[in-house]
Amino acid sequence: MIGALLGLTFVTGVIDAASVLDLGHVFVANMTGNVVFSGFALAHLGNVWLSAALAALVAFLVGAVLGGRLTRGSAWPAASGFALELCLLAGASAVAFGEATVMRTYVLVGCLALAMGLRNALIRALSVPDMTTTVLTLTLTGLAADSSLAGGDSTRWVRRLGAVGAMLAGAFAGAVLISNAPRFVIAFGTAIELVAVVVLLRTAPLKPS
Repeated sequence: MIGALLGLTFVTGVIDAASVLDLGHVFVANMTGNVVFSGFALAHLGNVWLSAALAALVAFLVGAVLGGRLTRGSAWPAASGFALELCLLAGASAVAFGEATVMRTYVLVGCLALAMGLRNALIRALSVPDMTTTVLTLTLTGLAADSSLAGGDSTRWVRRLGAVGAMLAGAFAGAVLISNAPRFVIAFGTAIELVAVVVLLRTAPLKPS
């Protein structure tokens, strides 16, 4: 299961590389970044597209609502939720091959943020420590606060370092693809997501609460 979650974390790096580097300073998985970017935009500083950041925030929240409902009421919340997420990513992959327009950007931001919000809600139901798959702040805090330097026992340090490394590797891979084959970045992330989801469903199927 941990390997599958690391795979999803890798995909986060890939997808956010695509959004930040190719769609104009907007995150589709890390909503903290969008809140900060929105503040910059309101202050009229920085090269930030406020409407795109707000669109990502709204889409992410809608996805999280869908995921929350699935984890509470569906007989197969993981299968249906991840199937919907993969459909959204596949749709975004197809749109990415189209002509670069403002509408294309909004569609990509909306689809990707919706997918990431949905996935976040599904992963949250698993409650695996240090494996949110989209943010690393608490993971890094735990890595330092529980280290021997802080008088701790270095609990789960391998998992925590793995999460950091996975997102770093995903961001690197996404950036390289943006430089060489930008239209394939989202499709690449979708393929990795599919493999990780299959493994995750085999090892830790979510149950309705």
